[in-house]
Amino acid sequence: MKNDVLVDFTVDKTTKTVHFTREFAADLSLVWDAFTKQEILDQWWAPKPWTSKTKFMNFDVGGRRFYAMVSPEGQERWSIQTYTSITPKTNFKLLNAFADEDENPELPGSEWDMNFSEQNGTTKVSITIYNESLARLEQMLEMGFREGFTMTTKQLEELLATLSQRR
Repeated sequence: MKNDVLVDFTVDKTTKTVHFTREFAADLSLVWDAFTKQEILDQWWAPKPWTSKTKFMNFDVGGRRFYAMVSPEGQERWSIQTYTSITPKTNFKLLNAFADEDENPELPGSEWDMNFSEQNGTTKVSITIYNESLARLEQMLEMGFREGFTMTTKQLEELLATLSQRR
């Protein structure tokens, strides 16, 4: 695992956007699978000590993922994602909204644009998150999104190292 991995997190409140870029020392197909397959997503998509639990996921245009981040005490924070565009191995877009346990979204939500590219065995993931309102962006940040997502992608890095060894 290389130590000079690129990690960049910037917030632009004027455009209500978060930009996150992270490199992983893993091939593109494995990183793509980690973002698009429920059985892998649930192993890393929550900052420790929280865990991720997916109730259902259909990774197709118009399909949805309904999942919760679960605290060690069992508190569930639900979200629903609707996939709006998929270009295999290079990009997918989704609408994300917090929700209750009955799939009722808390609007406004955010639009995620996720781009994947590989060079020399390193895969770069660039994510742009546009929020419909400044209040939604500030809520994300107040909930610790920067720290949580940075920690979560560190977990992904560790999982990818393990999965790469198995291939």
